[in-house]
Amino acid sequence: MTFIIHPVLLCGGSGTRLWPLSRKSFPKQFSRLTGNESLFQGAVGRLIGAGFKEPLVITGNDFRFIVVEQLAAIETSPLAILIEPEGRNTAPAVLAAALHLRVTQPDALMLVAPSDHVVPDAAAFRAAVQAAAPRALAGDIVTFGITPTRAETGYGYLELAPGADASAQTPQALARFVEKPKAKHAEQMLTAGNFLWNAGIFLFTADTLVKAFSQHAPDVLEHVGAAVSRAQPDLSFSRLDATAWANVPDISIDYAIMEKASNLAVMPFSAGWSDLGGWDAVWQEAGPDAAGNVASDNATAIGCEDTLLRSESPRVELVGIGLKDIVAIATTDAVLVAHKSQSQRVKEAVAALQAKGRAQATTFPTDHRPWGMFESLVIGSRFQVKRIVVKPGAALSLQSHHHRSEHWIVVEGTARVTVDNEVKLLTENQSVYIPLGAVHRMENPGKVPMVLIEVQTGSYLGEDDIIRYEDVYARGQGAKG
Repeated sequence: MTFIIHPVLLCGGSGTRLWPLSRKSFPKQFSRLTGNESLFQGAVGRLIGAGFKEPLVITGNDFRFIVVEQLAAIETSPLAILIEPEGRNTAPAVLAAALHLRVTQPDALMLVAPSDHVVPDAAAFRAAVQAAAPRALAGDIVTFGITPTRAETGYGYLELAPGADASAQTPQALARFVEKPKAKHAEQMLTAGNFLWNAGIFLFTADTLVKAFSQHAPDVLEHVGAAVSRAQPDLSFSRLDATAWANVPDISIDYAIMEKASNLAVMPFSAGWSDLGGWDAVWQEAGPDAAGNVASDNATAIGCEDTLLRSESPRVELVGIGLKDIVAIATTDAVLVAHKSQSQRVKEAVAALQAKGRAQATTFPTDHRPWGMFESLVIGSRFQVKRIVVKPGAALSLQSHHHRSEHWIVVEGTARVTVDNEVKLLTENQSVYIPLGAVHRMENPGKVPMVLIEVQTGSYLGEDDIIRYEDVYARGQGAKG
């Protein structure tokens, strides 16, 4: 029998553990780390097929259009996209999805999964989900436990109950959750053989989860329930009520429910999994060569061993010579060099950069928008040069600026440009000046991407110096709206 599963993908998070490739403005789930698709697209792809409904995605305001674009790229339509006003950890996000589904399907089987994990054998994972479904339909909360392959200190663990089988093909009794251990404790658990890694993946009915919150975390249920009931449609999104959401506790589903509930079971899974929680994990998943090296297209390893060399830009060629157990990651604006054993400390680097006020801590030179993207090429004290790409048929908002004027030079395609009351077409090598305070907009009326160079000059060049008057994407004010 094939059971109907509703995938719920958690798609928020700051992504600091894989800095500088993953940052708050564009976290790791949207990046291509191990293949031609992003981790988010990979997560969606392995939950498509017989027995699986369209995914329900929970994400933040700044990522909503990235989610839509990446789903469209793999020709997938979501069941719904819920917008969190701000991150409140996993418990409120999962509960919001359950309440959303429960309105029409209280017995809906929800498979809750992070969107930034790697599961190489998608068919085996889908089979494990189907095998766990009867226990979930019976009212249990099923968590997925990964067969450990090493004494990992970066994961939480699940201890099986006495008599449970860690290699079983059906859900087993769970004794307790174990926090991320010290190395000695991890070795002991690996040797014992009755511990599994906690993957943070869960299967239950919507009704089961809501009842669990009613019993163990009623305060979370009260405020999340209000946020869901007052949610407002926004284009193809459902925007949770910000006022109610502000009262929601910041708490993980493990602390809120899993460590308190008695109706728990664990589904063992041994076909391969990684949360890509650090650059050492990326090195492992990327498949090192005979010398233990992984090098991207823009990187070269000479006399290196067990080293990860990765450059994200064709303009930056990264070369390592005589390195051993080193991670070196280069982007256009930042470089990370670390011993592989210290790669879990990347969060400290991000914190240090934030303390210094460095933009590289959280933002990229490249910024993705619903109409396309822009890349900062040069930034000075009173000027900035950008490369802007506008998708076919797309348009920026009708807007003005308090502090800057702009020059636009079209280098590819055709632009329809509005400056106050004048509208005209610009083709390659043509330019236009946008005076400070002028109401303006650029559109791409063509069938191919339009590329232009923008030169900004003024006393303040921040992205929040935007006043929007009209916007086809229904964004509000602020940098991204």
